Amino acid sequence: MSTPDQDALKALTLDDVKAAAERIKGAVVHTPTMHSITLSNISGADIWLKFENLQFTAAYKERGALNALLQLSDDQRNRGVIAASAGNHSQGLSYHGTRLGVPVTIVMPRPTPVVKVMQTESVGGEVLLEGETFDEAYAYARQLEKERGLTFVHPFDDPHVAAGAGTVALEMFEDMPDLDCIVTPIGGGGLMSGMATVARALKPEMEVVGVEAALYPSMRNKLEQEGSPCGGDTLAEGIAVKEPGVFTSKIIADRVDEILLVDEAALENAVSLLLQIEKTVVEGAGAAGLAAVLANPERFAGRKIGLVLCGGNIDSRLLANVLLRDLARAGRLARLRITLQDRPGALYKVMGEFDAHNVNIIEIYHQRIFTNLPAKGLITDIECEARDAEQLDLLVQSLRAKGYTVSPVELA
Repeated sequence: MSTPDQDALKALTLDDVKAAAERIKGAVVHTPTMHSITLSNISGADIWLKFENLQFTAAYKERGALNALLQLSDDQRNRGVIAASAGNHSQGLSYHGTRLGVPVTIVMPRPTPVVKVMQTESVGGEVLLEGETFDEAYAYARQLEKERGLTFVHPFDDPHVAAGAGTVALEMFEDMPDLDCIVTPIGGGGLMSGMATVARALKPEMEVVGVEAALYPSMRNKLEQEGSPCGGDTLAEGIAVKEPGVFTSKIIADRVDEILLVDEAALENAVSLLLQIEKTVVEGAGAAGLAAVLANPERFAGRKIGLVLCGGNIDSRLLANVLLRDLARAGRLARLRITLQDRPGALYKVMGEFDAHNVNIIEIYHQRIFTNLPAKGLITDIECEARDAEQLDLLVQSLRAKGYTVSPVELA
C-alpha cells in the first residue's frame, strides 16, 4: 500500500495538468511569454515574463478555480460552491462560477478592504463577511459548507486547483521551450505545485525555485523544520500565508529545488521596475520572482529564467506609494531636514542653494514649536526632486559648507 506522500504525488501529474488545459481552453487567456531585454541587462540573467496579470480578473487564479468548477457533478453545480478568500481566488471563482451558472459564496474577514468586496460582487459572487482573520473566515466557510450542502473550493490545497494553475507552465514552455529555470511565488503552494509538476515532467534537469515574502516563510518553515516568525504587513499579501497547504507541501518537497525569501524593499523595487520598464502593473506577489532574481544576481547569472507575473490586483494608492518610495531609494526624491535661525531671509538663502544646484522643491514644512531648539530656532523639512543621488549629494555638501545642519530623512 502506498504512503500518503506517494498518494499525493500521484494526485498531481503532467496528465492532470494537460487535462486541465483542455477543459479550460478558450475560457481563460493564453497569456504571452515575452523576453525583457532591459530586465535581462539589469539582472545578468535572460528574463522571460509570463503575463498572467492580463487575465480577465488580473490573476492566474482563474485557471484552478475553473478547472475545479468543471469537474463538479450536476448536483454540486446546482447547490453551489463556497470558498474563503479575500484575494484573487474569490474573483476567479466568482467570475467563472457565474459564467457557468454555479452559485458562488465567498466568505471574507470583516477587515477586508471594500474594493476587494466590490470586485468580487461585481463578477457575481455573494460575499459574506465573518471573523476578524482569515482563519475565522475559513472556519465559517467550512461550517456553511456542511449546513448548506455546498462544495468547498480551496484556493490552493486541492489537486484540481493546482492542476489548473499548472497550465501556466504548459503555456510558458510551449512559447519558450529553452528555459532552464523557473522562479515562482509561493503562498499556499498551488501555483508552485502545478508549475513544478510540469517542469519536472518535461525538463527534469530544469532548476525549480520558489519564492516567499520574508515576513511569511511558512512553506520553507514547514519543509526545512525552521521556526522563523510569520506575520506582518507585506506588499505581497497574495502570498502572505501562515499555514501552507498539506497537499501542496508534499508536492513542493518532492519537486522544488529551493525556496528563497525576499524582503519588502526588494518587492517594492520589483513592482516599480515592472511598471517603469515593462509598462505593466503587478501586485507584490506577482513581482516576487523578479525580486528574488534581482536580490541574488550571482546565483542566477546567465540562466534563462521564466517568471510568472501571477497577479495585477494592487490598490492604486499603494502603487503610488511604492513608486514614490522607489524614487526616494534611488536618490531622485528626498526630504532634507535643515536647521535655520528664525529671521527674515533665512529660508530665502536656503532656496538659493536649491536653485544653484537645479534641485526642484516639492513641499516645505516649517516647525517652530515642537522642537528641542531654542525659541529663535526652527526646523525646516524640504521635500525635493533631483536628477539622481549625486546631484542631491552635491546640494547637501554645499549647504553644510555654508554652515547649515542638514540631515536627510531616511526611509525605513
